Amino acid sequence: MPFQEPITNKLLRYAKRAYGTAPEYLWARLADAAILRRPDNRKWYALFMVVDRCKLGLAENGGIEAINLKADPAIIDSLLPRPGFFPAYHMNKTHWFTALLDGTVPYEELRQLLKYSYICAGKK
Repeated sequence: MPFQEPITNKLLRYAKRAYGTAPEYLWARLADAAILRRPDNRKWYALFMVVDRCKLGLAENGGIEAINLKADPAIIDSLLPRPGFFPAYHMNKTHWFTALLDGTVPYEELRQLLKYSYICAGKK
């Protein structure tokens, strides 16, 4: 089986190409946490992080790569029953959700959700 590029890298490359945004590492003690923000209004539209699995209600130990994205509450409600989606970790759970970056959620769906989050973060 050929080498699979990590989903995180693919999403960051997409954000750079589509929106001209690069990850910002805001917390020195959290080297694996980065945000993406819109260049026009400086609002966040994504938070990449490693979360302890237990914080998401998963039985296994250790960390897992995840992303927080913004969406309308109705969209979030439709995602949460599905594997790989959770209420937002450490963010407003009404307008944000967490998705796993371990392959549970396909890259193409994550790319569309990242695009939608970018749009939502531009709303006044």
